[in-house]
Amino acid sequence: MVEWKSEFDKIEAMDAEKAIAQFNTILTTFDTPDDAKEEAIIRLAKLFVKIGKSDQLPTLLRSVRPFFDKISKPKTDKIVRNFIDIAATVPNNHAVMIDFCKENIDWCKETNRIYLRQRLETKLYLVMYEAKEFTPALQGLQSLLTEIKRLDDKPLLVEIQLIESRIQHALKNIAKARAALTSARTNANTIYCPPKLQAEIDMQSGILHSEEKDYKTAFSYFYESFETYDSLEDPIADKALKYMLLCKIMTNQTDDVHALVNGKIGLKYHNSRSIEAISEIAKSHAKRSLHMFQEVTKKYNDQLSNDPIIHSHLSELYSNLLEQNLCRIIEPFSRVEISHIAKLIGLPVETVERKLSLMILDKKYNGILDQGTGTLIVFDESKADKLFGTSLDTINSLGRVVDLLYEKANKLN
Repeated sequence: MVEWKSEFDKIEAMDAEKAIAQFNTILTTFDTPDDAKEEAIIRLAKLFVKIGKSDQLPTLLRSVRPFFDKISKPKTDKIVRNFIDIAATVPNNHAVMIDFCKENIDWCKETNRIYLRQRLETKLYLVMYEAKEFTPALQGLQSLLTEIKRLDDKPLLVEIQLIESRIQHALKNIAKARAALTSARTNANTIYCPPKLQAEIDMQSGILHSEEKDYKTAFSYFYESFETYDSLEDPIADKALKYMLLCKIMTNQTDDVHALVNGKIGLKYHNSRSIEAISEIAKSHAKRSLHMFQEVTKKYNDQLSNDPIIHSHLSELYSNLLEQNLCRIIEPFSRVEISHIAKLIGLPVETVERKLSLMILDKKYNGILDQGTGTLIVFDESKADKLFGTSLDTINSLGRVVDLLYEKANKLN
């Protein structure tokens, strides 16, 4: 075994075309040991991805199917799943991956490989989720979920329920997303849960808590997830840290962002562009600067706007920042032109007018917009009359006393 592994290392060091030819020779040679062929299949798949020939992967897998008839089903399952995982590393390859998974699922059905089919279907629905094909993915997942529950395959059940939670969250069905995640966590507690899967569950828990604006609990889940990913040296640790910092910003703890980034846990990710982007957002939030906030989101668009979790919370953060700036500008006035407010804040008149309308409707500001003159008329804040509230309580108490007296009088009669 050691001999052919060292031989494979030498082949990989060759020119790509020569290496491909050598691996193909190994696969087609009759007396090559099965273990060597298994390793050659995986190494050749990785080589195709490395040199940008991932389109050759389906052809390669089809060509080695006769070999699968000679080895055990568990070995075949392992090779095919590894193969699919290698194909999944190709960026922006969702359409090809969906077709690739479907083709192999059909092959599993033809050859009665139930165990492998179930896992490939799980992978298919995960890829469909990543490709934003939420509705068909959810429909297929529900059918698979029923089958797996019947078999009581807890490890696979946890994976499926986690994917279901992600899809429901993407569809904004937060209650259903939480229910699916609770089921996944309950099943995970009854089995050995691999660290990476546990980190994924913690990450999803943090995301759902942040959706409910429970940022303190969300932070603790993101921290658990980060620690696991970091120990596994998984690049997703960068994302978990980014979400941790976001929670600190959303709770106005911007000083903690600097401490985390420059502390022990953040040193490894100090040069990450994602972490740099969130740090700049924290600075703009601390300074209450709308202009700086917009500049940062524009500069780090790929790291911020392309992440749906970050994007949704940054939209809320921008809205709050805009409200705070508008309130600060309007404070000295009792009547002011909307165009003047727009000039002071550096935004289009339409944007300012729309935001002021929403603030008035949401009772965040006491005033009216005069459309005829294009002005905002500010009303003084009406102070709560404590005597009025006390009087209402007294009248309600008297009403209850009268009702009781009436009941007693009826009993005497």
